[in-house]
Amino acid sequence: MSSEHLHVSWDTYHGLIERLALTVHESGWHFDEILCIARGGMRVGDVLSRIFECPLGVLFTSSYRAQAGTRQGTLVIGDAIASALPMKGPRVLLVDDLVDSGATYVRLMPELRSRYPEFAEIRTAVIWVKGSSEFQPDYRVVDLPSSPWIHQPVEVYDAMRPDQLDARVAEQKQP
Repeated sequence: MSSEHLHVSWDTYHGLIERLALTVHESGWHFDEILCIARGGMRVGDVLSRIFECPLGVLFTSSYRAQAGTRQGTLVIGDAIASALPMKGPRVLLVDDLVDSGATYVRLMPELRSRYPEFAEIRTAVIWVKGSSEFQPDYRVVDLPSSPWIHQPVEVYDAMRPDQLDARVAEQKQP
């Protein structure tokens, strides 16, 4: 793992998602549904599904469980896609926040094709691609050749517990 760190604000994060949407749009490729990889791809998928006005499905995976979520372990893929309606494809945009080692995509892509033969075409979109990745997505916003550890704004909630919310909420200005 790189010793470098990239700290991302909420404004930057949302701006990068918008740039990703524009990159996909400018490609001219049309898709029927968005499938996001949970948890990192959930916010990305939500915004893209709103912008493109298309259905959203969620597939849960987990590999970063060791050492407070900083060390990748064995990939676990959820049994089913969660969505309001069945996802039928045939063109699916698979989204996540980043490609780190690429191991998730290397294992997940053949699994999706096996489980969901109706997905005739699956393309991938992420915000960040680390230089250490063995997988290259179809769409991306930022290449990170040095593979820094990315500190996303949502991580503030990783260490926050309900009993800490009173003080945090009291500090916020009410609308």
